Amino acid sequence: MEDLETRELRYFAAVAEELHFGRAADRLGIAQPPLSRAIRRLEQRLGVQLLVRDRRGVALTDAGRVLLREAGAVLDAVAAAARRTRRAGDPKRPLVLASKAGASHELLRRLLDTFATEPGAAPVEVLLCEVGEQARLLRDGRADVALMHRPFDDLAGFDTEELCVEGQVAILPSGHPLASRDQLTLAEVRDVPDLPIARWPRLDGSYPDGPGPEVHTQSQLAQLVALGKTLLVIPASSRAWQWPEHVAVPVVDAPKVTTVIAWPPSSQSKAVASLVRSAAKLSGTALPSPA
Repeated sequence: MEDLETRELRYFAAVAEELHFGRAADRLGIAQPPLSRAIRRLEQRLGVQLLVRDRRGVALTDAGRVLLREAGAVLDAVAAAARRTRRAGDPKRPLVLASKAGASHELLRRLLDTFATEPGAAPVEVLLCEVGEQARLLRDGRADVALMHRPFDDLAGFDTEELCVEGQVAILPSGHPLASRDQLTLAEVRDVPDLPIARWPRLDGSYPDGPGPEVHTQSQLAQLVALGKTLLVIPASSRAWQWPEHVAVPVVDAPKVTTVIAWPPSSQSKAVASLVRSAAKLSGTALPSPA
């Protein structure tokens, strides 16, 4: 059997995601008949049925679900290879460092200051993102390095250097009775009847069960806390984004969080290596709590 072509995988992924040949054809910018023929040829070459077509619409078979997952990984890898190749061919390009907005702010500032003193240091573009996005940005080639947090972030397949370990704090509305406490425990913040804990997405995108709101962005979360609708537990250094309407209280038995700098193991960039060396100089240094 001949190797699969990226065009075939792109066509199949569009149909599998849309579950509608017409919408998939519009998305791809082609006519529907050649798209249908391409999918039939793909099924014939693989010797399996990928899609079930009937009057009710289109559905994926078990084989189709496998190919959709594999096709996504292949197409992402192809796009990442193209981005990294273009970036490697531009000697004046800046390094792109991804970090969650508001997270590890003091550490990030120190890292940029330290790296700037290195001879011939490349310029650094900071790409601020939402929770859980750094891994995707590294894998698809849009970022060279990232500041990430164990155990929350997806570090699978990356090389890492540990930078610091810290405790966590509860971010509460300033008028709530718990905001006057010197410290709290996880049991106390997990069961607050009038202030359910916010729910962040897991690594697979699903949300844990619970009464708290599903949150997607830092700005959304900050406003919900200020309105007295939720609380959250985060690494102490992430307090940099808290509003005047928030209060941070240490959670004494919360798991420790390790901040790491991560990069793809395939990276051959001397600039990335230099930035990682600068980060290693900061490893284990104490970070002041943000005001």
